[in-house]
Order: sequence, then C-alpha cells, then structure tokens
Amino acid sequence: MYRIESAIERVTALGSVHRNQLELYREEQEASFTLAEFVGVAEALRDVLKAGWTESAVELVYSDTHSEYLDKAGSLLDAGYKTPAAVIGGTALEFHVRALCVKHGVATERPDGSPKKSDTMNADLKRADVYSTLQHNHLTAWMDLRNKAPHGDWVEYDKQQVRMLIDGVHDFMLKYPA
Repeated sequence: MYRIESAIERVTALGSVHRNQLELYREEQEASFTLAEFVGVAEALRDVLKAGWTESAVELVYSDTHSEYLDKAGSLLDAGYKTPAAVIGGTALEFHVRALCVKHGVATERPDGSPKKSDTMNADLKRADVYSTLQHNHLTAWMDLRNKAPHGDWVEYDKQQVRMLIDGVHDFMLKYPA
C-alpha cells in the first residue's frame, strides 16, 4: 500500500485529481478504506499516463509560448546577436523556473512579499527534489551567462555558450514541464 501511495505522490502534481483522491482516502482512514481504493487511483493514473493525457492546457500554452521565445533567441544568435539571444534564452529559463515553483508548491516570494531571485528558486527546487544537483548546476551556469549578457560582460561568453544555453533550456523545459 505504501509503494502505491508513494508512486502516486511522485508522479502527480499538487492539486491533480489523482493526488486529491489520495488525500481524500488518507483523511477518511475508516474501516471501509481498502487497498483496492488505492489500487483504483493508481490504475486510473496509469491509464492517463499511457494515453498521454498528462499535460494540462496551461502547460501546453506555456510550452508553445516559451518555445517561441527560444526559437527567437536561436534566430538572433544565428544572425550574430549573441547578447540579445542570451537575454531572451535566459529570461525564458527564469520564467520556467518560476512556473516550476508554482507547479511544485515552492514559494516564489520572500517572507516580506518581494519576489525571489531565480538562483534562490533554483536552489529551492533542487532542495524539493524536483531535479538533481547536476541539473541545478546547469541552471546556475545558464543563469550566470544570462546575467552577464545585459551587464556588458560580453567577453565572458561566446556564441557557442549561448547556443548551449538555448538548447539546454529547451531540453530542460521538455524534461521538466511546468
């Protein structure tokens, strides 16, 4: 029973129908509560995953919009504009990190109500086990490049590094949809 419960938690997002059903069963904790009810939720989740119905409409729109930003960044880079390409690619990353925080219930504001910086949210997502230390380190490097671009540190990065930023952010967004 605990393995089924754990699998449902790992695969579902906060607020999903399957997670809510799991929480309902946990709250009831009555004699009528059975392993079959957990299995029913798990089977329904399996069917949804098999059918490919895991993306919400918000995720689909978000993905399309930010893919367009990354496409624009790639076009700018191909035309020789590495700085605007780095800024746009890095901005898409920052928006995605914020959206991941929202999706996974990680705070996007400080206790005083001001917005958290992207590097803080990156660390928070890593601590919440949304992704690995290696992925966290990639994001840290991309965020550093994105910060160098608008501040005149143009010799600190080259066209190839901006290409790696754009391609890496694209892959990251596919692997960790928000």
